[in-house]
Amino acid sequence: MLLEGDVVAVYEDFARYTDDSPCFTEWALGVVGDAEVRAWLETLPAPRRQPNLVFAAARWHGVATPAPYAALRAALLGDDGSIRATILERRTQTNEAGRMATLLPALAALGPGPLALVEVGASAGLCLYPDRWGHRYRAADGRVVHEVGVDGDRPVLECRISGHDGARAPLPRDLPTIAWRGGVDLHPLDVTDADATAWLEALVWPEHDDRRRVLASAVEVARGDPPQLVAGDLVEELPALVERASAHGRVVVQHSAVLSYLPEPARREAESLLRGLVAEGACHWLSNEGPDVLPAVTGTGPAPPPGSFVLGLDARAVAWTHGHGRTLTWTGLSS
Repeated sequence: MLLEGDVVAVYEDFARYTDDSPCFTEWALGVVGDAEVRAWLETLPAPRRQPNLVFAAARWHGVATPAPYAALRAALLGDDGSIRATILERRTQTNEAGRMATLLPALAALGPGPLALVEVGASAGLCLYPDRWGHRYRAADGRVVHEVGVDGDRPVLECRISGHDGARAPLPRDLPTIAWRGGVDLHPLDVTDADATAWLEALVWPEHDDRRRVLASAVEVARGDPPQLVAGDLVEELPALVERASAHGRVVVQHSAVLSYLPEPARREAESLLRGLVAEGACHWLSNEGPDVLPAVTGTGPAPPPGSFVLGLDARAVAWTHGHGRTLTWTGLSS
């Protein structure tokens, strides 16, 4: 997903990912055709013009959604400074717990044994609990084809799953054993802070009531066993965090829709660090990003369809995923 650059290009690209949010599709395309609103956005620092951030700030300050584009336009052009202040102060930290259902097969591909999960760009750490959720996988026609952990009082994640050219995802029979969970974020969110979790809810797209329910359950899960989060730059903090985690199990460093928020030089530095840690045997690396974010990873597999993320395991593309975890198409481990 394009996050910086020409406003028209950024908002057109965002609209490619919003087929399940008619409101945000209308808003994004409305911005594309509205020179006055584009001029307002261009007064913001480039990293702060992101559609997710701008739209969430408008909703935070009272724009009820779903709503026509005119409501967003009126809010931005009539802003008394409140929306601008929120855009400048807060961040896009979606922390979509539904993505765990798309990450689980890659974790299963690593085989049995206790894992120590380390998340880059962890936000509140809500994606560090694949062992605390049931996972239900359905075929394209809605049939349940696999379940794991769907019992007792666990909340359940739903995901549509398929295979590319006959590839079959390594769906686990049992939930993974997570012996330790932690992460790093420039500005980690405290899962016990009501304001922080309210902001996470504001980032959920208007029509996505199912994601709001997942978020509420994810907050409850994390509050029961808060992760160990470190504030800081990932390149500076990750090596020590990986070493710390290694005392508890095989380390898996994961990230979803995170590296796209880094400037290009920082992104390449992060990629180099992660490849180095894998080469040293210090960890496995699980990436889940837009196809242009880690092109060398994307290039190890078949070309993904528009609007998909690419799931990578140790720098090899293994699947295409929906950005919010709704679908997984397994492409297989490359040689």
